[in-house]
Amino acid sequence: MNAGSAPARRTLLVIRDRFPEPPTMDTAVSHALLRRTATGAEPESLRLYVPGAIVAFGPEDVRSPGFRAAVEASQRGGFAAVKRLVGGRAAVYHEATLAFAWTVPDPQPRAGIRARFEELADLLAAALRRLGVDARVGEVPGEYCPGDYSVNARGRSKLMGVGQRIIAGAAHVGGVIVVGDSARVREILLPVYGALGLAWDPATAGSVEDEVGPVAVADVEAAVLAEFAARYHLVEGGVSPETLALAERLEPEHRAP
Repeated sequence: MNAGSAPARRTLLVIRDRFPEPPTMDTAVSHALLRRTATGAEPESLRLYVPGAIVAFGPEDVRSPGFRAAVEASQRGGFAAVKRLVGGRAAVYHEATLAFAWTVPDPQPRAGIRARFEELADLLAAALRRLGVDARVGEVPGEYCPGDYSVNARGRSKLMGVGQRIIAGAAHVGGVIVVGDSARVREILLPVYGALGLAWDPATAGSVEDEVGPVAVADVEAAVLAEFAARYHLVEGGVSPETLALAERLEPEHRAP
């Protein structure tokens, strides 16, 4: 490399495949990508997809005395119950959201936890600002599934939640952007969080559409890809047959009883 030249950008495989049936399969695919990326069988990737209607429960939820009642509440509301790949509390995915899964090979994944959270949150906040949202990084008091690296609008309503899972050799940073229909998020989380005994403020559950008016999921996806393209060399691809086969074996791990 010549003196003064910029470092080469990392290549990032962009995957848009979705697997909403059974409802646990999208999570299993992300789990399989994490496993195979850790062994070097898959490259660094960014998976963007429109999920089915699910409530994704974290490990603390599963251990809660109210877990079974929360699962029943989600199912009565038309949402499948899934055990999520990352930590955090129950989060909602539906057809007016954009799910993301960034899988990064890293020989020392624990050392980069904070840096990955910061980069991902900054990228997604910048993507939403492209669409006219006053997007900021940080937790809104009273938000559902609270986190320091949530992306909010105006410091008042949560638009994006993110979690991280590390294993030897790789990290997964995944979550969801609520593009539209924030009322549906509130409606299902009220009974679910009630069953889990979690306090939250429904007014903090927002969407991109609440901020800027009608917007398509595809528009949000394009803004996200534009931000990643400024830092990475993007290459379109898909889920390999080997990853899909592993996902099918992992899928039972993500079923809620």
